[in-house]
Amino acid sequence: MVLLFAWKNLWRNKRRTLLAASSIFFAVLLAACMRAMQLGTYEYMVTNSVSLYTGYLQVQGNGYWEDRSFDESFEPSRPLMESLRRNPHITTINPRLETVALISHGTETRIAPVSGISPAEENAMTGLAGRIVKGKYLSDSSKGIMVSEGLADRLNIRIGDSLIVFGQGYQGVTAAAQLEVEGILHFPIPQLNNAMAFLSLPNAQNIFNTYGRVTSVVLMIDDATMMKQIQAGLSAAIDSSLVIKNWEEMTPELVQSIEADNASGILMLGILYVVIGFGVFGTVMMMVIERTREFGLLIALGMRRSRLLTVTTLEAVLVSMIGAVAGMAGSFPIILYFHRNPIHVTGELAKAYLAWGIEPIIPISIHPSIFISQTVVVFLIALATSLYPLFFIRKIHPVSAIQGRGGTQ
Repeated sequence: MVLLFAWKNLWRNKRRTLLAASSIFFAVLLAACMRAMQLGTYEYMVTNSVSLYTGYLQVQGNGYWEDRSFDESFEPSRPLMESLRRNPHITTINPRLETVALISHGTETRIAPVSGISPAEENAMTGLAGRIVKGKYLSDSSKGIMVSEGLADRLNIRIGDSLIVFGQGYQGVTAAAQLEVEGILHFPIPQLNNAMAFLSLPNAQNIFNTYGRVTSVVLMIDDATMMKQIQAGLSAAIDSSLVIKNWEEMTPELVQSIEADNASGILMLGILYVVIGFGVFGTVMMMVIERTREFGLLIALGMRRSRLLTVTTLEAVLVSMIGAVAGMAGSFPIILYFHRNPIHVTGELAKAYLAWGIEPIIPISIHPSIFISQTVVVFLIALATSLYPLFFIRKIHPVSAIQGRGGTQ
């Protein structure tokens, strides 16, 4: 009965109610779209970092990430690999041997990251085979090399050319080999496209004298939210000479940039919600003041002030929920469309994206929290604005209110 009474009171002044609900509608629409864009960008940055390079977790020799030396490489034992395969949350197990070496062709020489990969596992994780633009993808028995497109241009090499790889192997031995170019890859990120080289893992182990050893075993998991629990479980089960690192520990600069941007985004949302709050407060204040005589008459006839307060609070909540629900209903198709069709960035902003190592697109998230949080915040705003009727109705004097002399005592 009280809810019905509050609902009918809302539509006594339709224009005021619609104006208040419209202001909330547009604010929620803007807040939801802005938050979806932010979270989508963060998810995309993390996915890029994880799927193109680090994985969610890595098994490494103790101290390898700090020194990047073959001295901290390790031989993945059969018990270790079996325990990783038994873990139901691990979807991909990808061993790598990574180093930096000189790559030469003719009179041109470049320093480039060189990765010894298990071709099938690397492709399952990063989709590397799909980046071939010339030549063919490696196999486990390949004795050749794949290079990125930018590196191939700098060295002026083509498919079938031979190049020299020269570096330092395990325990300080000299590593050198002449390899045929079997494939050329294209990466959308300039840092990768200008300097990457890949060998099959057995071939890399032979060249760098690390027989049976790897620098890391990269792991992909099925649920990113359980990453730290999985990490803790694996850490307790492995040898003390090994460590399990997650992507946050390996790329702290990415975590810091996300946190900084997220803080600024929350600040902007806070400003937007303050605007919503004042809009709702103004509506509630008008509803209360213009009905002073009505409130005085109801109290004089015996209506409890608490019941009157309940009605006004419900009115504030209802007008807020009308705007919030309409805002979410309006934002969902927009967010869904741009989730399926990400915005492509051009010009100087595209260069900035590439400088951060991500493709120049703005992805949109459809995480349920985007819509739930708007409802919760608007509901809390409605409850906060109901404090004004609380103080007003507590102080109202029935006789003064009926006579139109202010109404409060």
